[in-house]
Amino acid sequence: MNKEISPEAEVGELELDAVIGFNGHVPTGLKCHPDQEHLVYPLGCTVLIQALNTQEQKFLHGHGNNVSCLTISKSGNYIASGQVTFMGFKADIILWDYKKRELLARLSLHKGKVEALAFSPNDLYLVSLGGPDDGSVVVWSIAKRDAICGSPAAGLNVGNATTVVFSRCRDEMFVTAGNGTIRVWELDLPNRKIWPTECQTGQMKRIAMCTAMAVDDSFFYLGTTTGDILKLNPRTKLLADTGPVKDKYSLGVSAIKCLKMGGLLLGSGAGLLVFCKSPSYKPIKKIQLQGGISSIALRGEGHQFFVGTEESHIYRVNFTDFKETLILTCHFEAVQDIVFPFGTAELFATCAKKDIRVWHTMSNRELLRITVPNMTCHGLDFMRDGKSIISAWDDGKIRAFAPETGRLMYVINSAHRIGVTAIATTSDCKRVISGGGEGEVRVWQIGCQTQKLEEALKEHKSSVSCIRVKKNNEECVTASTDGTCIIWDLVRLRRNQMILANTLFQCVCYHPEEFQIITSGTDRKIAYWEVFDGSVIRELEGSLSGSINGMDITQEGVHFVTGGSDHLVKVWDYNEGEVTHVGVGHSGNIMGLRISPGNQYIISVSEDGAILRWKYPFAS
Repeated sequence: MNKEISPEAEVGELELDAVIGFNGHVPTGLKCHPDQEHLVYPLGCTVLIQALNTQEQKFLHGHGNNVSCLTISKSGNYIASGQVTFMGFKADIILWDYKKRELLARLSLHKGKVEALAFSPNDLYLVSLGGPDDGSVVVWSIAKRDAICGSPAAGLNVGNATTVVFSRCRDEMFVTAGNGTIRVWELDLPNRKIWPTECQTGQMKRIAMCTAMAVDDSFFYLGTTTGDILKLNPRTKLLADTGPVKDKYSLGVSAIKCLKMGGLLLGSGAGLLVFCKSPSYKPIKKIQLQGGISSIALRGEGHQFFVGTEESHIYRVNFTDFKETLILTCHFEAVQDIVFPFGTAELFATCAKKDIRVWHTMSNRELLRITVPNMTCHGLDFMRDGKSIISAWDDGKIRAFAPETGRLMYVINSAHRIGVTAIATTSDCKRVISGGGEGEVRVWQIGCQTQKLEEALKEHKSSVSCIRVKKNNEECVTASTDGTCIIWDLVRLRRNQMILANTLFQCVCYHPEEFQIITSGTDRKIAYWEVFDGSVIRELEGSLSGSINGMDITQEGVHFVTGGSDHLVKVWDYNEGEVTHVGVGHSGNIMGLRISPGNQYIISVSEDGAILRWKYPFAS
């Protein structure tokens, strides 16, 4: 009964409600729009425009791979973003119309990666810098949307240029800097040429991380990996001063901004935010933030500014009192799992690497963060009574936390040999079922003070990837990467039925009426199986590329959702076996997804740390 997906069938589009995510590794990726009402920042292949006063988000989709740089023109009419791509392919720069929120032009010349972008002060030109495989600098005309001229960005005997800044007053001058190279360029429009002048720094060898131009073009500043600042004159191309001489900034100066009132804002790779002045560059005001600072964005003249860090935090800082307020956080590692508490869609929990976070669904706010350093959380589940979050960790322990405070309630030590890979709870809150990397399924009895191993079920040969329990707690199904799904009797604690397929199973769901299960995995097939005798009912082609990693079914069993390595969220009709809606928005492999209780939302999580909330397409 192989049913092919007919392309003629009308497939709807899932509506993206909200995104929790910010890629803090893009240098100067966080920008404040000149209208002072919006933040613009990258997440995977998308550029997000986030209103500061409301929760409203707009998305610019167009890149085929991760966004690597971003800039906004001085007038605020244009946004330009560059991307990475595979070796030898062209990496696009996209010019966006900010007001209409739409794509104006695709500019492609650079190979592999676009390293940095800058607009000229009167929106005439855009200058772009290619990545290490490309090494060229190109000036584009914004009116004609075409390249004017290009040139190798750095000399033959120095490293790559990695950062570019335009003059604040003239449309014909810009500066590039990088590993041992600092160049001031002049644009010669009649001859369609750009002329570089190398800046002399004498004996100093520095690698520039970031650049900033003074408001009147009198000087430009470079932040270096050494942790000091170089101040150069663009007219004479000479070094004016450098500092600090003694206490250099740890892990380099990774972000720099010139203020109109004089002075500099610096961010270091160790998360220190500093206000300082030339020539001493000693901190006048400073605060310590979490994660290396990758961008500083001024709001207006800089009376208030925003700071983005590599741990995906965005802070708002008022200049006068120099205190930080956390306005946005998200995961900065691959998100492994998502789960809702029983019967409520108000909050949900996700886990990524070392932390478990609890989120408020409507406001996208983080309510709680639980961190276990240097460990990886593979899965989590809420107890039915909502009094604990049970989590599976790669050090072989099962940890239970209180969901309000994050207090550690109990730990089951050495629950599995090669880490705990999957976990589920029963609805009477008396048992936890865990699966391990060695393939064992273990049933634990949870008392008030005690946690006792009831039975170890040894059948799977490889790691257990998913566990689902039947409503009456008498049966559960475990999926494993050894190509089997086993249905266990939880009363007699032995195997009822085994399902074999030539695939690494990643996910399994009971149909709410519990006479069928659906499975999927790396062979991209969605299979329906009879629980009673383990026979296959039908198979569907689940995706065109990549494995299917997550699956969830509605409480009524009419629809189910899948997501996987093709970055698409798909809603299926269970009986017809056809896709009804597709959601495009993820830029990493989808690791898991859930339909909220009450069928209002679908929440999906992916490898790039993003959490996306989709509107559920059917009225419940």
